[in-house]
This record gives sequence, C-alpha cells and structure tokens, in this order.
Amino acid sequence: MKYQFEVAGGDFSHAGFVSIEIKKIMKRLHLPPAFIRKLSIANYEAEVNIIAHAYDGVVDLEITQEKITTTFTDRGPGIASIQDAMQEGFSTASDKVREMGFGAGMGLPNMKRNSDSMEIHTKQNEGTIVILSHMVPIA
Repeated sequence: MKYQFEVAGGDFSHAGFVSIEIKKIMKRLHLPPAFIRKLSIANYEAEVNIIAHAYDGVVDLEITQEKITTTFTDRGPGIASIQDAMQEGFSTASDKVREMGFGAGMGLPNMKRNSDSMEIHTKQNEGTIVILSHMVPIA
C-alpha cells in the first residue's frame, strides 16, 4: 500500500495532520499500540521539520508486510551539517518558530531514536530527504 501527503512549510496550524493520518492507517492495520506510538513520534518530528524549515514537502508512506517506510522530501535550505543536527539541543529554527514552542533541537535525534533505520540526504539550497523505516512487529 502506498499513500502520499503534502506538507506546507510554515503552516503550524496543521502541524501533526499527516502524522495523525498515518496513525489512523496504522490503527486500521491493528498494529500494536507501542509500535504505532514509536512510528508516530518519528513521523511527527519529521513532519514538523518540514513545516519549520522548508518551503513545502511531500510525505510518502509505503507499507509492506515486513516494513513501513515513510519518506519526507522537502524543498528548503537543506541541512548544513547533519552531524551537528543530530546533536540533541542543536537547532537552526528561527526565533519565531521557537516562540511557538517548536525548534528545540530534538527532531532528528527523536526520529532516529524512534525508528529502526533513518537515512538523510540533503543538498544545500535544494532540500532534504529523510527516510524512516520501521520493521512490522510479528504478531
């Protein structure tokens, strides 16, 4: 099964919308709540990163019997240093974003912590692709 969602950069009024839609799909598949929680945390962080840092983005969800892969592709400034961005508390969020309670520098670390694998591909002034994979638990 494949799904696709669009994310508008800067639209904090819809932050979490895509993550909630994916969570609903996971519930319909009767996956364990702990698994859904982990996947939802990782997806929410990636979605908010698009909203906070990019002009726009697309989220592709692919579900197989073995694995759930969520790919977040954005058009934005890219990540100057993935190594720095992976450090807890490191943030390039604007003051405006921080005043709204986002941009604490936990996005990428939380994505990594709550997924089975994470890939980041980024290009300055073009955008970033984050691929999160979760192995489907055996029932």
